[in-house]
Amino acid sequence: MVAAVVLAVMTLPLAGGAGALAAQVSSGSVNVAPSALLAGNTPNVTTVTDSTGKPIAYLYDQFRVPATSAQISPAMKAAIVAIEDRRFFEHGAIDPVGTLRALVNDAGGGAQQGGSTLTQQYVKNFELYTATSDAQRKAAVANNVSRKIHEAELAIQLDQELSKDEILTRYLNIVYFGHGAYGVAAAAQVYFGTTPAALTVPQAALLAGMVQSPTQFDPVQHPEAAKSRRDLVISQLRQVGSITEAEAASATAAPLGVQSAAAVPAEGCTAAGDNGYFCSYVVRYLEQAGFSSQQLSSGGYTIRTTLDPQAQATAKAAVNSQVPPTTPHVADVLSFVQPGQNQHPITAMVANRTYGNAPGQSSYGLPYQPENLGAGSVYKIFTAATAMEQGLIGIDSVIDVPASGYLSPIYLDGSGHPTPVRNAEQGLAPQLSLTDALAQSPNTAFVKLEESTGIAPVVDMAQRLGLTSLSDPVSNKPGALSIADTVKAQKQASFTLGVSPTSDLELANVEATLQSHGMWCPPTPIASVTDQNGAPVPVNQLACKQAVAPALADTLVNGLSHDDQPGGTSATSAAAEGWNRPTAAKTGTTEIYQAAAFAGSTPQLAGAAIVFDDSAHPRPICDGSPPSTCSSGSLYGGGAPARTWYRAANGILGNAPVVPLPAPDPQYLRGSMS
Repeated sequence: MVAAVVLAVMTLPLAGGAGALAAQVSSGSVNVAPSALLAGNTPNVTTVTDSTGKPIAYLYDQFRVPATSAQISPAMKAAIVAIEDRRFFEHGAIDPVGTLRALVNDAGGGAQQGGSTLTQQYVKNFELYTATSDAQRKAAVANNVSRKIHEAELAIQLDQELSKDEILTRYLNIVYFGHGAYGVAAAAQVYFGTTPAALTVPQAALLAGMVQSPTQFDPVQHPEAAKSRRDLVISQLRQVGSITEAEAASATAAPLGVQSAAAVPAEGCTAAGDNGYFCSYVVRYLEQAGFSSQQLSSGGYTIRTTLDPQAQATAKAAVNSQVPPTTPHVADVLSFVQPGQNQHPITAMVANRTYGNAPGQSSYGLPYQPENLGAGSVYKIFTAATAMEQGLIGIDSVIDVPASGYLSPIYLDGSGHPTPVRNAEQGLAPQLSLTDALAQSPNTAFVKLEESTGIAPVVDMAQRLGLTSLSDPVSNKPGALSIADTVKAQKQASFTLGVSPTSDLELANVEATLQSHGMWCPPTPIASVTDQNGAPVPVNQLACKQAVAPALADTLVNGLSHDDQPGGTSATSAAAEGWNRPTAAKTGTTEIYQAAAFAGSTPQLAGAAIVFDDSAHPRPICDGSPPSTCSSGSLYGGGAPARTWYRAANGILGNAPVVPLPAPDPQYLRGSMS
């Protein structure tokens, strides 16, 4: 009976071949189609790098870095052949004698014998490590006759299509070597801190010996067993003539030489340190662009990002200097985006909190996910832009500043009754130019201006300039309105006071849009994506679009240029940080001081900082050293957020030339209300 089985294995490809296999794949009785086996695509590690190409994170299910035949040392190839299949280059896909021996033992219930060829082992390993379910993984290692027939059948077809060297290379790239290392390149790195091309005879012999049982022959946990197994491989190399007697003696005398902390690099964004939030955004961005999580964790991509490591370090130091990472309840987030007509690359994205799941850490996307407390008066930018676009006013126009307590016909409470609009500032003039109003930030002036613009156009302007998350639904309930539509439907005049959930990154991109002459582009973290062969992989990114007229954007940038000047809400912080560049900026503070924001930009750099209570039950924040939650609150956008931004921007720009703001356009200096 066993002989008949062997004969069936030998003749099956001649009586149906690929067609028979395709039928088995179709029926679900085997794991992998011959075409997939021939393609040989394995799960490989995806590497995320900064803009210089330095890795910042690894995404993987199996830590495997493929190596070509030329990248694997002859010693490694010889060692695996010597111990696993010394007649590999002489026989075909199967070794009839070895297969018969294994089948006899399997049929009799005895221990499985090592009768499989390297080609058969490759087939089994390929099915095992490319399996996507527990059932497939179980089938890949099933210890029965039908499994052996299936394995041999695939091996024969593979042997007909590929060279011996290609099969050997694929085998070395797929097998598991322990300690999380899949494939010889990962193993060389993990155990010896080297490349597969540089593996010596004793190193290669150690790795080859581990294939049979990575646990039993683990050189870290079981060095004596590992050395005995290694020396056996060296002896086999000598017997087959791959090395001389002297070389064998030298290799046997060599120490194991493995690294004591043998381990693959940690997986995922929690291992990215200060780059964790940015890494998390990269993954989210690519998933929204159509990459599946499985693709990212097994595709072997190299994702080169826009992250500037020096800017990132400077930004991280700035947030930590204002709000140390362990400060209870207070988060400080900061994002920088580079303006441009064709793209808006993210150069830095940080939070004072360490990214992770340990106590005191956060895996929520603090710098890019909207925080629910708002950004305060930064939103007055959108009201000003709307009024300018409608031709009502320009940056030189004088607007009314009603006294604190102003009852606006559109600023209503939940019952539909007017409720007082109050100013945080005291002693404001009854009228101010729009430029001075943006710098001094009276609430009453912008609510009154909103009476003329209408609420809905202001919301639309915010979305156009960059607050794209306003399109997100207000809840997970089916049919829930977006945040923007809810504001419009409920006629929330408080929108101009920045009470809506706000993403720090989007706020930075608003500034980038204005500095890009009104050109909105998605804030992108991606410079390029390439596959494991170095070929470019397209990324589906939104196209840039003109959000507002260039002349309007340039003029509004000038209208925002007094915030850091005497009388502006961030002037004190700017002076403290030695800031001396022409800047478009706006501060914001929420009504009960639970959050405050600063958005600012130069023609070379746009960014935003938000300080807010990130706990489940927010409280007011007092702006001390460091800021802390308190009963009354004293946090303003011109305080900790502005200090964070100015300190970081100063360090990032360094000795870069001072670039003037674009010239204002006469069309937007005054309007019909002037």
